[in-house]
This record gives sequence, C-alpha cells and structure tokens, in this order.
Amino acid sequence: MADSNDPNHGRLDPIRLPDAELDNLEASVRRLMDQSAEQARLLDTLSAEPPMGTSPFAGMPMPRSRPMPEPPPEPRFILALDGEEYETELDALTDWVQDVLLDVYGAEVTTSAPWCQQWQEHLDVVGWLHALWMAYQQHMEPDAGLSGPAVWHRDFLTHAMAAVRAPGGPLSACMTDPSRPSHRLLSGPKAAPAPVTETNGPDGAS
Repeated sequence: MADSNDPNHGRLDPIRLPDAELDNLEASVRRLMDQSAEQARLLDTLSAEPPMGTSPFAGMPMPRSRPMPEPPPEPRFILALDGEEYETELDALTDWVQDVLLDVYGAEVTTSAPWCQQWQEHLDVVGWLHALWMAYQQHMEPDAGLSGPAVWHRDFLTHAMAAVRAPGGPLSACMTDPSRPSHRLLSGPKAAPAPVTETNGPDGAS
C-alpha cells in the first residue's frame, strides 16, 4: 500500500510525445493562429466604411454602350409614295390582299360584286385597299383591345369592300364572271377648261 505521505502520491506522470508528432502539433497550432489573424483582418476590412466618392464598382471594366436601334419608319399612305417605295409597298399590299382579304373575305365574283385580277392598275382601288390594310394592322394590335377586330369589320371592311366591288364601282367594267377575266380602266371626269376672260377695248367693244 502506498504511503499517503509520499509527495508524489496522486500525481500523473507527464505524457511525452514523439518528436514527429510534436512538430505536427506545432504546425497545426501555427496554421490556426494564422487563419485567426487573417479572419480578423478580413472583419476589419468589411466593417470599415468605404471612402467618400468611391464606387464599389471602381476598377471594373464598363460594358460597351451599344447604339440604340433606329425606330421603324412611320407608315405612310401608299398614294403619297412614288418610285421604289411605292412598288415595295404595293408588293406588301398584294401579299395581304391575296393571303388574307381574298382568301377570307373574297365573295364570289358576280355582276353585283365584280373584281379584277389586275386591281393593282386601278389607282383608286389601290388607295381603298391600302387604307383598309393600314386599319387592319392598327386594329389587330394588342393595344387595340379585344374589340379591335370587331371595330375593323364594322367600320372599315364592310364599307371598303362595298365601295371597291360595287356594281357601278371602279371594277364594274372588269371581271363579272369568274370564267371570263377582264380588265378595263374607266376614265373619270375630265377637269373643266379654265374660263376665257374676254377683254373689252377702250370703247367697250370686244
């Protein structure tokens, strides 16, 4: 039995580590201390207020400004165009007349509803149909509202087609039977000649 008066009674013998493990432990402690110091520096940097007038994006390359695209030209009535502009607009109008107007609303050709396969040569018909097409584009846009198509049918389509295909209208001398295509331009009224002013002499004689 150990003597209770022994001064070493109850003490643990010190643990001795091998030199290799001791070196690894010291290296780990140094890494932890370095990481702690780095985190402290980072916290100081984040908590510091940026200097006045300094942009957080300073030093970043600015994106190149792209030129703004030019707005599309305002639509113009076809009879106000000439040359290549007129021909280009007439080609677009022809596509719409063939693909939409006649395909959907092209009633049978009769004496009471004539038509002309060369309608592009009737300038008044070109004007009517182009105005109808411009109204179509406007009233089919989303901002025209849900009633836009109904307004186009009521206020534009019915009136324009009645005028273009009237029995005595601009196409009345053209095709009145689908089996007999015909084309003839009707001559409109001629302008009256300017009145001749008679000049009287000093004695009132003409």
